[in-house]
Amino acid sequence: MAALIEMREIVKIYPNGVVANDGVNFSVDRGEIHALVGENGAGKSTLMKILYGMERPTGGEILLDGQPVHFHSSNDAIAAGVGMVHQNFMLVPSFTVAENIVLGQEPLRNGLLDQAEALRVTRELSQQYGLRVEPEAVVDSINVGMRQRVEILKTLYRGAQVLILDEPTAVLTPQETQELFAAVRKLVDQGKTVIFITHKLREVKEISNRVTVMRSGKVMGVVQTEDATRESLARMMVGRDVFLQVNKPPVTRGKKVLEVHNLSYVSETGRTMLHNVSFNVYGGEVLGIAGVEGNGQTELAETLSGLRPAATGTASVNGKAILNTNPRTVRLSGVAHIPEDRLTNGLALTASIDENLIVDRYFRPPFHRGLFIDYKVVEKQSADLIQEYGIRTPNGKLPVKSLSGGNMQKVIVAREFTSDPALLIAAQPTRGIDVGATEFVRDQLVKQRTDGKAVLLISADLSEVMSLSDRIIVMYEGEITGVFPDAASVSEEELGLYMLGIKRQTKEEMEAVL
Repeated sequence: MAALIEMREIVKIYPNGVVANDGVNFSVDRGEIHALVGENGAGKSTLMKILYGMERPTGGEILLDGQPVHFHSSNDAIAAGVGMVHQNFMLVPSFTVAENIVLGQEPLRNGLLDQAEALRVTRELSQQYGLRVEPEAVVDSINVGMRQRVEILKTLYRGAQVLILDEPTAVLTPQETQELFAAVRKLVDQGKTVIFITHKLREVKEISNRVTVMRSGKVMGVVQTEDATRESLARMMVGRDVFLQVNKPPVTRGKKVLEVHNLSYVSETGRTMLHNVSFNVYGGEVLGIAGVEGNGQTELAETLSGLRPAATGTASVNGKAILNTNPRTVRLSGVAHIPEDRLTNGLALTASIDENLIVDRYFRPPFHRGLFIDYKVVEKQSADLIQEYGIRTPNGKLPVKSLSGGNMQKVIVAREFTSDPALLIAAQPTRGIDVGATEFVRDQLVKQRTDGKAVLLISADLSEVMSLSDRIIVMYEGEITGVFPDAASVSEEELGLYMLGIKRQTKEEMEAVL
């Protein structure tokens, strides 16, 4: 039987000469869940953008049901039954769920949106495909899991027979992930076909029928999922053995480094995002903060690092107050920060790699002599760090924006880890980077802990929090809802209940172990 989708000898060469796809052959059978995996820069996103009409191939052809197709835009792809749910949701926050689903193809009555019909269609789709939503809820008020379901329903409303899901579980709890998987299986049972892009190899094993692995713009292999292991897939992706388990040697907990007491933060719109948050972080430990994104973790990291003002409370590093100062003062107090948004807060994109590696220390010896920066010293340190941290670049003089996402993250990690911090705040440290770079960053975080540093880890990847942390705190709606003194003794499912606000410890229970 002919494949539903065939992409033959796809080539994509960008004007700057970068070859993103190099003769790629990719096929998907009708009614299967096909996983597409590969490192950042492997070419999988470009390939899917070509399939969805967002990019035009330099060469090759696409066949849909055996017939050649030419997609000049995503509208062409949607009209042909190909839909894509992006990792970054494309919803209008102030619109209701129903309004978002029908947006652009609204049912009309007397020339205006027929609200009743929009609600009816939304409820019907929700029931048909097992994707639970609240049609009348404003999108800004619903959780991440429901927003994703809205995106999928929006695509189905437009008649998609093939769904491309880009990193769909990146911000979901274990319970929401299982709910999504159940919905995906139901979609396939009803005749849909799913392409599943993910970095999580455990999920590849759980949800897919076949796997295509890409590396350096080429297909490294196509395997039946049942015949593959996580280790074999990682080896195909990276080209070497990858150790997926974190090796975390025992360490004796040291003195209290970070002390936070009754910290609150109010946004510019007047919304309280942090409510009386209190905790400590000790030297020689990783304290992990688990929670669905949007529950105050971002505000916590940025308040502690000097990027946002606190409304109330205190925070100190080795006894020195750090709240409501500025990033330089916080850094000089012994705090390093791997920010959640590397492009906005982590890097000066037009500056060189060399300059980004010293942006926190250029004003101090040995980099600063008299009125000038000693660029020979800068270049020497940069060359050493590029080699030590495996930053793939011909030299440090190139603008940092020329690097891949994984290598940008390595620049930040190299700078922050070599600042000799007392406290390292690591917010989403492995987001959007490949398996090899993830392994490296996690090993470096463990090394900081082993060297006696205090590490505050904030990650939407629950398995990452559990594997790296010694203790875990769960946040929900800006509050701490649970404290677990031994990360190894709690399950993902249990943490998920706290992340969703279903379970909550009493204040006395939390204080007893904080």
